[in-house]
Amino acid sequence: MTDIDYQDLAERFGTPLYVYDGDVLHDTITGLRAVLHPAIEVFYSLKANPNISVFAALHHGGARAEVSSIVELQTVLKAGARPDDIIFLGPGKSQEELRACLDTGVYAIVCESFDELDDIERLGAELGKQQRVLLRINPTCAISGSRLTMGGKPRQFGIDEAQVLAAGPRLAEYRHADVAGIQVYMGTRILDAEVIGKNTRYALDLAERVAAETGIRLEAVDIGGGLGVAYFEGEDDLDAADVAAEINPMLEAFHRAHPATRLIMESGRFLAGRAGVYVLGVRYVKESMGERFAIADGGTHHHMAAVGIGSFVKRNFPAVLLTPRAAGEDTDDTVEPGPWTVTGPLCTPNDTLLKQVKLPDLRPGDLVGVLNSGAYGPSASPGLFLSHGFPAEVLVRGGAAFLVRDRDEPADLLRKQHLHQPLTDSMGSEPR
Repeated sequence: MTDIDYQDLAERFGTPLYVYDGDVLHDTITGLRAVLHPAIEVFYSLKANPNISVFAALHHGGARAEVSSIVELQTVLKAGARPDDIIFLGPGKSQEELRACLDTGVYAIVCESFDELDDIERLGAELGKQQRVLLRINPTCAISGSRLTMGGKPRQFGIDEAQVLAAGPRLAEYRHADVAGIQVYMGTRILDAEVIGKNTRYALDLAERVAAETGIRLEAVDIGGGLGVAYFEGEDDLDAADVAAEINPMLEAFHRAHPATRLIMESGRFLAGRAGVYVLGVRYVKESMGERFAIADGGTHHHMAAVGIGSFVKRNFPAVLLTPRAAGEDTDDTVEPGPWTVTGPLCTPNDTLLKQVKLPDLRPGDLVGVLNSGAYGPSASPGLFLSHGFPAEVLVRGGAAFLVRDRDEPADLLRKQHLHQPLTDSMGSEPR
């Protein structure tokens, strides 16, 4: 955490609140690009955090854009991304989304099925355009080491490696869907540079095999990414220099063999995750059957990732007390902090952000920060549960704070609803 006055931000913008450190965003993307081979381009995955100002900060540092919806496409264009630096992914793209890609002239559509490839061919013929396509390939094998495996087994993502190889020369025969490379995304949340290296080697080798078997050009190869962030005890952050040491020699060899091939790496969580803090205000403290609870104004409806969905055991994101204490207050080093269970305001026992976490004695009005919260926050959470809406988001750059998303107000949530008044009540009478 850098020197940000969270107390001041909470007073100005209210809580709960997402705070993004623009300096960390910029330093992370520029630091990654500085150590990687110059032939590889980093594309920011907007699914991690689609806030337009978060992308703008990363784009200023040299990130391209990987999008998966029309809104994400419009976001990056509005932030200044060139169409030639945009790729569009997703296993179930709509006809509207495909048409938007062709109309915009994005660099590539990452195609995930043969039917989608046929749709791109048909739309291209209708519009009189040729669209570059990268085939997303579901690899035959999975490489262990990712927290979430994205390939190597039956998946909705991509086309099976065997099916692509069996397709043979027909992949090079499309006239409007210009099959010009591949994309492989084998896993995410990877914290071991050697695993990144193994994935990269597999993707590069597969690209050459596909080109040899099918006759497609290798105008671009997307090696995926999956660089992780350490959230839990016992985990260590991935060092970009270690990743570079693993993959740069492979990239150099491939680049020498294919100097005209554009090399792409995707990154979302790694670029945005450590730049964000979810700031909660404590409303009440209580004890129940020997367990201490702090009831906060924010919860899992804003930060579902912190709940540990899919995990058998609840593990806490790193969390700190953001409220300054007066000199001598709660500073006795002999007193073990916590444990506290920090919950939100929702009417469900699942609304538990932190379970038995070590924090100083909490009191109403305190601010608690859930760290590493810059990725998969509001946009990956059920913000409309109990009609609370989404929190405000603030970007801090060079010590100055900028509101980059308004907090949802009741009128915002009601505006899209339409009241239908029944003509009769349940007893058959007209309502009074």
